[in-house]
Amino acid sequence: MQNSTANVSYMEFTLVPFPGLQELRPFLALPFFCLFLLIVATNSVVIYTVKTEESLHSPMCLLIALLLAVNLIGTFAILPRMLFSLVLPASHISLTECLVQMFFLYFTILLDCNVLLMMALDRFLAICRPLRYAELMTIKLLSFLTLLSLLRSLGTVGPVVALASRVRFCRSNVIGHFACEHMAVMGLSCGNISVNKRAGLALRLFEFILDFSLLLASYGRIVHTALKISSGHVRHKLFHTCGTHWIVIVISYSSRLSSSIIFRLAQSAPQDVHNLISATYLLFPWTVHPLIYGMRTKEIKAGLRKLFQRNKLSGLRKSG
Repeated sequence: MQNSTANVSYMEFTLVPFPGLQELRPFLALPFFCLFLLIVATNSVVIYTVKTEESLHSPMCLLIALLLAVNLIGTFAILPRMLFSLVLPASHISLTECLVQMFFLYFTILLDCNVLLMMALDRFLAICRPLRYAELMTIKLLSFLTLLSLLRSLGTVGPVVALASRVRFCRSNVIGHFACEHMAVMGLSCGNISVNKRAGLALRLFEFILDFSLLLASYGRIVHTALKISSGHVRHKLFHTCGTHWIVIVISYSSRLSSSIIFRLAQSAPQDVHNLISATYLLFPWTVHPLIYGMRTKEIKAGLRKLFQRNKLSGLRKSG
């Protein structure tokens, strides 16, 4: 729907995911619904295991549970609305709802990265300052770092969304996307949005460079310390533990960085391609995080095994 007057700013939009696949959209809902159930189930099971098993109340396991809780927040911010827009002929969303979804979308992405930084600090203290680890890595410090992460994410995403709220949207009221992503919404503006683009890109680059520098410094020191350990068994255990975090970091940062690069290099590509790239970079990390930690973290793996055995015994008693 086009508006030639350019004096009206739309206050309601229609989400149209995969616009080039109009007839297939109801069929696309099924795999995304299954993915939604998988993300919710796997993340919830690991969080529940950490919560109920007292032996898993260590700082690292609590940080893993926090990371998976962030995954759930992001999932509920995006996938239910996406499923409705795939099934219904038209999925309407107000400007306010759109901005709220945009906020939570990027807020959870940044919070995800902040938790990875907290994990790097935990490993740094555990390996490079082992004698003072229990003294330094306390619940009080974890609570402070979590609050700092929330404020940092809020301070980064808030200005971007605030700038987006001041834009006039008169080009169209149809968002060819499954979510209110920043650039998908900004494409509907009829004014100069160079400030919005620069702000979004600058903040993303600043966050990426700063976070990656801190991660490299932390894990570089960890590797240096680990290589000086004479015991091969201990060294292998340290690299296995840190390797799990490295896998998660590579998946999280590479998917988000590659999405930005591809989006800018392939602007002429069909909208469906951009939607698929966005779905991959958003949903893939949230899907694999609980699987990686559930399979590679020995303590959580043991806790999951104990939980399933307990539930199995409880089921056998009921049936008997």
